[in-house]
Amino acid sequence: MLEWLNTEVAYWHWMIFGLALALLEIMLFSFVALWFGLSALIVGLLLWLLPLSFTMQLTIWIILSIFIVFSWFKWVSPLLKNKSFSGMAKESMLGQMGTVIEYNSAHEGRGTLRFSAPILGADEWQFICTDTVEVGSRVTVREFSGNTLIVSVK
Repeated sequence: MLEWLNTEVAYWHWMIFGLALALLEIMLFSFVALWFGLSALIVGLLLWLLPLSFTMQLTIWIILSIFIVFSWFKWVSPLLKNKSFSGMAKESMLGQMGTVIEYNSAHEGRGTLRFSAPILGADEWQFICTDTVEVGSRVTVREFSGNTLIVSVK
């Protein structure tokens, strides 16, 4: 009944299986099949170096798959999370520095500034400044007025 466990599987079978799983990841968008494919590639490399029974190959593949998927979601994935200020409170913008890209002194000191990295989902914001500024000046966010920033020259 368990004769199929004595099947002779070559290292290249595992390599093809691993590559197929990795390519399948392109269509799945789940970011899980890739790790099963990586485990299959590792088993293929081990089999190329060492003679292993099919039962041992399956065992190694299952254990490696579980370990790699767990490691990815536990330790690696949290390090790759979005590090921008998006989703944080508006108070996180206070003290941020931006560069003036457009300024209209005749219209109550209003203009547009740009941050080097998007803040709260946008890299360009409208601002009001009572100081005299020029295009290219660096300004610091001091307060909010609705969706407009109140800034001062740094």
